[in-house]
Amino acid sequence: MTLPTMRAGVLGTGSYLPERVLDNRELAERFGCSEEWILSRTGIRERRFAEPGTGSSDLGVVAARRALELAGVAPSEIDLIICATYTPDMVFPATACLIQDRLGAKPAGAFDLQAACSGFVYALVTAAQYVLAGNLRYALVVAAEVNSVIVDPKDQKVTPLFGDGAGAVVVGRVNHDSGLLGFHLGADGGGGNLFYMPAGGSRRPASAETVEAREHYIKMDGPSLFRFGVEAIVQSSRHALDRAGLSVDDVDLFIPHQANVRIIDAGLARLGIPREKTLVTLDRFANTAAATIPIALDSAVRSGRLAPGMIVLLTGFGAGLTWGSGVVRWS
Repeated sequence: MTLPTMRAGVLGTGSYLPERVLDNRELAERFGCSEEWILSRTGIRERRFAEPGTGSSDLGVVAARRALELAGVAPSEIDLIICATYTPDMVFPATACLIQDRLGAKPAGAFDLQAACSGFVYALVTAAQYVLAGNLRYALVVAAEVNSVIVDPKDQKVTPLFGDGAGAVVVGRVNHDSGLLGFHLGADGGGGNLFYMPAGGSRRPASAETVEAREHYIKMDGPSLFRFGVEAIVQSSRHALDRAGLSVDDVDLFIPHQANVRIIDAGLARLGIPREKTLVTLDRFANTAAATIPIALDSAVRSGRLAPGMIVLLTGFGAGLTWGSGVVRWS
């Protein structure tokens, strides 16, 4: 088999978390439960909430600047910006365009990609294809979410699960023996009712009635999502590893979507990946949707946990239903 002369890989990472920390104590007082009740069911101790009036682009710009700095790439060198988010600043224009303007990355192409919590993996794979096509040199992938505006403050089961944050990566050409080695993407729209926001779109535009009915907040079927999440981690990871010609034993670092610690542990048990090879940031940052994986990836880079040649497995799953995995040899 002839090896490709080059691949697309990650050249730099960045992340940003809002300063405000919302811990379990505050939520326990609000809901009349114990801190341990929240921790035992989620694995989350605290999360970050952005200040009112903050948009996803505000978080994404900071993460993007940090990724560009680490990659040694100027904003003017970026050819394409993809923003993965389900909490855009507004319906249009795209949040990616707002980020592009503030970075000074004109006239780079820019668009949003909506695959919920799988969004970063979808966007990373998409950016890699543009780079491999040879029509651009650098792509910037940003995943940014302000979940605090779409969780119902009266919903004890949903609110503790989510936080706000952003992560970003610069994608460019790397040697053939590194970069994105394989990936797997999938979806099942039949499960769309397991995690969704009823109103705010073209079918049920905002009205006094939809606001009063609290239809602009996340609605979710927790038990069904648990079963889906575990299966998605296992099957998508295996498919991506197969396509990369690798096995679970080859994985040096596993970064799954940070939704719930019990989902992660169940997935690890079935895959046979030890906890010490898995990066978990859920306890500190909660579920930041599309941003969980790049935030954790940036943490691994800046803490020295990733070294050249290491195999990293990234797996996301979320509303849609969607799922996706990517296998990267770090360069």
